[in-house]
Amino acid sequence: MRQALEAAEAAFSEGEVPVGSVLVCADAPVFTAYNLKERRHDPTAHAEIRVLREAAEALGRWRLGGTLYVTLEPCAMCAGALIQARIHRLVYGAADPKAGACGSVMEVAREPRFNHQVEVIGGVLAGESEQLLQRFFGRLRERAQPVKAADRK
Repeated sequence: MRQALEAAEAAFSEGEVPVGSVLVCADAPVFTAYNLKERRHDPTAHAEIRVLREAAEALGRWRLGGTLYVTLEPCAMCAGALIQARIHRLVYGAADPKAGACGSVMEVAREPRFNHQVEVIGGVLAGESEQLLQRFFGRLRERAQPVKAADRK
């Protein structure tokens, strides 16, 4: 999870929502990615999707297995991709009460009607993940504040 937090810091420094992910498979190198939605103008450029694509390309297969570490609870799109990639375990940091699809808003990853379920462990280094997200969105709100007349003088 520390490596995922480092990736999230890289996203933060590029002006992206600071979410990082790391995929660890038994028979492969460790893969790391972070959000790039803004820079790539791509709604699917979430950290989880990017790391799955990178691993699938490098390994030449779509059944990846392994453990995915991510700093924020995955959304429905990403949770669905974890199922498709046959990820065994998801470990995430901060819960996402607005869009989390691994227990917060809905339960995609462990839906028993799907042909694969993902073991989910949440809250790992949640405080650090939440702090980074709060810092990022705090800066966005500061930049969006209109300049007051008194401040212009």
